[in-house]
Amino acid sequence: MRAKVEELSQVFKTVQLKGELESLDQVTSQPGFWNDPSRAASVQKRRSQCEEMLNLFKQLFSDLNDIQEFAPLAGEGDKDIEKELQHKLDRVRKTTEELEFRRMFSGELDRSSAIMTINSGAGGTEAQDWVSILLRMYLRWAEKKSFKATIVDSLSGEAAGFKNVTITIEGAYAYGYLKAEAGIHRLVRISPFDANARRHTSFASVMLLPEVEDDIEIEIDETDLRIDTFRSSGAGGQHVNKTDSAVRLTHMSSGIVVTCQNERSQHKNKASAMKILRARLYEKEREEKNKEREKLQGEKKEIGFGSQIRSYTLQPYQLIKDHRTDFEMGNVGAVLDGEIDGFIRSYLLYKSAV
Repeated sequence: MRAKVEELSQVFKTVQLKGELESLDQVTSQPGFWNDPSRAASVQKRRSQCEEMLNLFKQLFSDLNDIQEFAPLAGEGDKDIEKELQHKLDRVRKTTEELEFRRMFSGELDRSSAIMTINSGAGGTEAQDWVSILLRMYLRWAEKKSFKATIVDSLSGEAAGFKNVTITIEGAYAYGYLKAEAGIHRLVRISPFDANARRHTSFASVMLLPEVEDDIEIEIDETDLRIDTFRSSGAGGQHVNKTDSAVRLTHMSSGIVVTCQNERSQHKNKASAMKILRARLYEKEREEKNKEREKLQGEKKEIGFGSQIRSYTLQPYQLIKDHRTDFEMGNVGAVLDGEIDGFIRSYLLYKSAV
C-alpha cells in the first residue's frame, strides 16, 4: 500500500497542479486583474478546475494512508473499523477511476465547455422527433453531471420535434466528454406517426464544438458582420415572441451564419451568437492549418444509412450499440434518460489506444 501511495505521490508531482494553482493565484493578485472581466472569468475557471483536481488527489492520499494505518485493526475483528475501511476503499476506487478517466482528456480544448448542434436527417417527421429525443437525452446527461445546458437556437419540425437545435453545455471537460457523441445516430422503432404501426429507421447528426476561451485570440472584424434582428419563434413567452430579440449573425468572409433566440434580451442573444461564431471560426482556422476537423466536430458524413456511429434499436428488440467500439447496452430507457457514460468511456479508451 505504501508503494501505491508513493507511486501516486509521484504522479501528483508530475501533474504540477500545485505550481499552476500558485501561478494563477499570482495572476489574480496583480493590479488591474479584475478590470478585464472576460480574462478574469477564464483564469478563475481554470483555477477552479486545478483546485478540484488537487482536492481529488488530496482525498485519495488521505484515504490510502488511513487504509494502511487501520487495516491491522480490521483484521482483529473490529466491525466498525471494517465498515469504515470498506467505505474508504470504495471511495479510493471511485476517485482513482475518475482520475484515470480525466487522464484521457489530452486535447488542448478538452477541458472546455461544449456547443452541440443536433440536425435531423433521413426520416422526415420521424427524424425530427428523434432530434427531440436526443436533445432530452443530452439535457438529462448534463443535469446528472451538474452542467448548465441552455438551448440557444432551434427550428421546430412541421409535425413534431426539431429540424435542428443548438445547445451550450457549460462545465469543466464538457467538450472532452461529449466529443464522443459527434457523428450520426440511428434510431429503429415502431413509428408513433405511422397509422399502420410499421417499423421506421431515422437519423440525426450530432456536431460538437469546444467553447473557445476568452484568452484565445480570434479576430472578428465588426465591419465583416451582418447583424439581423427578428422576432423569436416557438415557445418562450409573450415578451420573447413580440419583440425583435432574436439575432442572426452572418460572417461575410467565411459565410458562417449563427442564430440565437432563447433570451428575452437582444444583447444577450448577440453575446451568445458571438460566442458560437468564435468557436466556429476557431474550428475553421484549425481545419485549415492541420486538418483536425474530426477531433473537433467529428467526420462530416451524409445523415443516412451506412454512416452511423451508434444505433438505437427499440423494435423488434431493445439494444443500443456503438459501432466504433462495439460497446452496447440493453437498457434503452436508461440510456435515453441520460445514462451514456458507458459509451463515452468506451470511446475515450478506444481513442487513447489508437
